[in-house]
Amino acid sequence: MGPLLTSKVHEALLAARSAGATEVSCSLDLDRSTTAVQLRADAWIWDQRAFPYLTRCRERTIYHWADTGFEPVARFTSALIKLVPTEWGPPTFEIDGIKMLPTAHVSPYADAERKVGLIAPAGKLILDTCGGLGYFAAWCLRGQAQHVYSYEANPDVIWLRSLNPWSPDNRWAPEHGGALTLTVGDIAERIVTLPGASVDAILHDPPRFGIAGQLYSQVFYEQLARVLKRRGRLFHYTGSPNKLSSGRDFANEVATRLRHAGFAAELNGDGVLAQKTGNA
Repeated sequence: MGPLLTSKVHEALLAARSAGATEVSCSLDLDRSTTAVQLRADAWIWDQRAFPYLTRCRERTIYHWADTGFEPVARFTSALIKLVPTEWGPPTFEIDGIKMLPTAHVSPYADAERKVGLIAPAGKLILDTCGGLGYFAAWCLRGQAQHVYSYEANPDVIWLRSLNPWSPDNRWAPEHGGALTLTVGDIAERIVTLPGASVDAILHDPPRFGIAGQLYSQVFYEQLARVLKRRGRLFHYTGSPNKLSSGRDFANEVATRLRHAGFAAELNGDGVLAQKTGNA
């Protein structure tokens, strides 16, 4: 993977050059590590390659090296999909300007660690319904899950995670002896093909209701109950959409639907923690 630049790193390069330094230590992988960079008047040197200083470096943009120059880690097909830096290091991403992961008070990576801990991944077969940048999957793997079956409907999001050093890469795939299967597909369509009682736990972090309402439907929740083993755990991220403006208690609405589908459900942080009941 080539270097990744943010405005913070780029400004540090420029400041060191202006101060007359010939070398500076910085991160070129979104704070996963630090590395030494040599400075020249017209370029900076890393990994024995010369890279240009940017003429414009936007604050909320991450740039990757694309053969001949730096380009934003962003794509526009049906929507603008963009990797966005955070003060924590691990990035979030946006779809048409809507932030997909919480970042206001905690790193999205640390937030994923807490939520994965709720389903106790060790030794389990886990369904990760909406893979996103793969932070849930990463913590499941670190938590010694037996296998993670992850689905992501948007190919552009898969491309984002291929450039994100915090996302699990193909070393975790079965062909490399790993325990992660990443499928490009819509779980709302694929779930009917999964065997009943085939997973021990589920992580469900869908896009907002207005984008993917089918992933909040009673029919879909009944499918989640079908594929989950008895007493299996489910964490469902909900956030608090429109709570202040409309007074709508969205998380409790989700919990009610999950109970109708055969779960014991309670609010937990910014989501719902549930456990499958019954004998099936």
